[in-house]
Amino acid sequence: MTAPLEGVRVLDFGKHVAGPWCGALLADLGANVVRVERPGGGDDRFVSPVADDGSGAMFMVCNRGKRDLTLRAHDPAARPVVNALIGWADVIIANLPQATREAMGIDWPQVQRINPRAVLTTATCFGEGGPYSGRLGFDGVVQSMSGAVALSGEPGHPTRCYAPYVDFGTGSYLALGTMTALFVREQTGRGQHVEGSLLNTGLITTNRETVERQVRSIDRQPLGNRGQIAAPYDVFTTTDGHVFCSVIGNRQFARWAEMVGRVDLRNDPRLLSDAARADHGDELCEIMASWCRTRSNDEVIAELSRFELAVGAVYRPQDVLDDPHVRAIGQLVDLTYPGTPTAAPIADFPITLSETPGGAQRRAPTVGEHTDEVLAEIGLDIAEIEALRNAGVV
Repeated sequence: MTAPLEGVRVLDFGKHVAGPWCGALLADLGANVVRVERPGGGDDRFVSPVADDGSGAMFMVCNRGKRDLTLRAHDPAARPVVNALIGWADVIIANLPQATREAMGIDWPQVQRINPRAVLTTATCFGEGGPYSGRLGFDGVVQSMSGAVALSGEPGHPTRCYAPYVDFGTGSYLALGTMTALFVREQTGRGQHVEGSLLNTGLITTNRETVERQVRSIDRQPLGNRGQIAAPYDVFTTTDGHVFCSVIGNRQFARWAEMVGRVDLRNDPRLLSDAARADHGDELCEIMASWCRTRSNDEVIAELSRFELAVGAVYRPQDVLDDPHVRAIGQLVDLTYPGTPTAAPIADFPITLSETPGGAQRRAPTVGEHTDEVLAEIGLDIAEIEALRNAGVV
């Protein structure tokens, strides 16, 4: 069976993570995705370089499966090419400020005029309509402004999450919105503007806390790794490393109490609910810490697993690469990029479809690798392409 999005043509003007990640997910599902970057390569290509040409790890993750077209899209001489590309595309992705999109000719009125069937998928940091709409921002800004940073880390030391979950979450929501717009287009024949923002994504991830605050005036404070909704719930030290364990619900708590030899805690009137146990988290986490302190990681994981409790080792990147389960499920796909000393372990499409599976089948492109190929597809001949190249447009 063909891939779900086979035949869908996507232009990706995205930068850094959110827009490109949306494009990568569509490529995993079979879409023909063309990454557009300026001649010489965009700034996001060269973050955390791992290849001889300077291409970085995040670029390889977020641009797998795409072709690459170089184009100085802001140049007035590029406008006929941009217009032709819009006419060619089913989807245009651009996580760029509105003013930038307008200058490039990829704002919604322009896209609608040229190709009424096209879907324009955009994202900014703060979205449109509010006093911050014109401001720039990245993942860490929204982690901070959504309340996550204030509630992470130790008291007095707000801590950002190392992994850019706001960026990846936004890209995933954009892909969902784009797929929905394509589905609706099959019924109406018309495209639409799909808009997302990092702030919207951030507000979703901390919505539990804003609900608590407004409904019950709960004012949570950071507790490091210790959980705030149940206990024991923390990172614990073992004889040879660290593990994370969380005990949620009365049945799990009863099994945990048996495991640590404290069955008396099951009927302790102070500990009859998750919320009550969270209020006594220091005491319960110390019991768990003492129990873990004399055991190895493997011993702790084996015993908690036997009692059907959630547990996992605290891994560094090499531990992830070495983990037998990670390798067994085949989620890391080795893709070789020119000029890297070894293949890059690219995380595959995260959802399994039984009939039409997607996947990261092809490495990220080199700078301008498919420029001539793509321009020929939209009708330019060899002489026209060479003229654009001589003018520095491509």
